[in-house]
Amino acid sequence: MINEVFGFIKKLLGIGMPCAFHSLTGLYCPGCGGTRAVRELLYGDLRMSFQYHPLVLYGAAVILLELVSWGASRVFHRPELHIRRYNLFILIGAGIVVGNWFYKNYMLVFRGVDLLPLLK
Repeated sequence: MINEVFGFIKKLLGIGMPCAFHSLTGLYCPGCGGTRAVRELLYGDLRMSFQYHPLVLYGAAVILLELVSWGASRVFHRPELHIRRYNLFILIGAGIVVGNWFYKNYMLVFRGVDLLPLLK
């Protein structure tokens, strides 16, 4: 079922085209691996999702944390339980993107290790 959904989305959006940044420079762009990370997360493979792009797991954790804290604040009628640290979450996410980008390109250029393996 998930393969059919991904196939439809791939046809609809044209996903599967090579990344222009990667094609021109040979380096990974800051978002390289994001779509594959979402796919692996939907399949339940957290390790591969993290390897493709850690921002996806971080985003899922932040959304879950926000939903739980919002729900707790509503159930217990205590608005202070809702975390609402949006600026902090965004800064951490930006740090993850930049760190991931530098690390993957460092490993590719200086160590010759491709950390974005092809999908199974």
